Amino acid sequence: MGWVALLAIAYGIEGPVLRWAGPLFGASWMATAHLAFDCLTLAAAGWVAGRFNRRHAMLTVGLFALTLCFWDFGGALALNVPWLLRLVRNSFQDSRYFDSLTASVETHCLLFGCLMAGGALSRARERPVSIVASKKMLK
Repeated sequence: MGWVALLAIAYGIEGPVLRWAGPLFGASWMATAHLAFDCLTLAAAGWVAGRFNRRHAMLTVGLFALTLCFWDFGGALALNVPWLLRLVRNSFQDSRYFDSLTASVETHCLLFGCLMAGGALSRARERPVSIVASKKMLK
């Protein structure tokens, strides 16, 4: 369900909205707007994945996140773990790649954090602990 939500939102909603809003943001803000929409997309997909299995929401979202690590979404999402791993290898061979690696790692941490936050929001509510004795305890 997380994949369905992710693909539907990324390609069906996010892409057209960014194309429509591009002139409003201007060229200098498009990368920021794209990252913000990616965060919202992944949070929504994490929420759907976690809602699918509320009892084990975080485990479900973690497994969903693991499956995302194998795909290149092109321009639809800024999430691309295979490319990030190649960048890590390149940064060990040439230090000029280190600045790009730092920015890419930060972006991926933000995106995976939004995915996990969406999953955390979908968890089943637990009954809060009360300091007031219940009626059963008074009897």
